[in-house]
Amino acid sequence: MDQPLRPPPESIFKGVRTNIVQSIRAFRVHDLQDAAASLGQHFLYANLAAAQTKQDVLDMIAAQFTFPPHFGKNFDALYDSMTDPLHKSGPQPGFIVVLEQIPATAKFDKEAREQLLDIFRDAADYWNDRKIPFRCFYSFL
Repeated sequence: MDQPLRPPPESIFKGVRTNIVQSIRAFRVHDLQDAAASLGQHFLYANLAAAQTKQDVLDMIAAQFTFPPHFGKNFDALYDSMTDPLHKSGPQPGFIVVLEQIPATAKFDKEAREQLLDIFRDAADYWNDRKIPFRCFYSFL
């Protein structure tokens, strides 16, 4: 019996801008990873459920995104790591980033969460200026 045709993985982005930071809501991580592979884009994933502080969040992102050991572990260094060195390393196919279970603790409060998301919004703008897709999806713990 014939299998029904499945839509291509990247079709999950129908109606989603190419340079955006948004809640993961209706998306599943596995589908986002499949879409990245189908599009030939970088897939960056960090599960931050165990983080309690800003330093924990930065340490976990650095480890899970495999940043180099000299990563400065502050918000400026995070922005720099998501932009300039990658741009200078040659043409980029695009990025799908998932920040899952961003903590909501006394030591990583609403202001810290917004600062973190602003870094990724700024990175989306950076890549948009270069006509490179950069989609970031997040969820809170």
